[in-house]
Amino acid sequence: MKSIKISLEQAQRVKEFVAITQECDYEILLKSGKYVVDAKSILGIFSLDLSKPLTVEIYSDDCADLLAKLAPFAA
Repeated sequence: MKSIKISLEQAQRVKEFVAITQECDYEILLKSGKYVVDAKSILGIFSLDLSKPLTVEIYSDDCADLLAKLAPFAA
């Protein structure tokens, strides 16, 4: 498992983030405090407090390509 901190303060960035995560066939979770949602669910993401940094948890050891795509979202 790998985890990174990201920021999704604008609706357009949420849409771009979900488009990237939906391309992956492994589990990706998004955490905000005690809340955890599927990172591929746009509705789940909008239920979180997007004014604070979020933690992405990637459940794959072969995810270098995904980490590169998520670099612009880094908090």
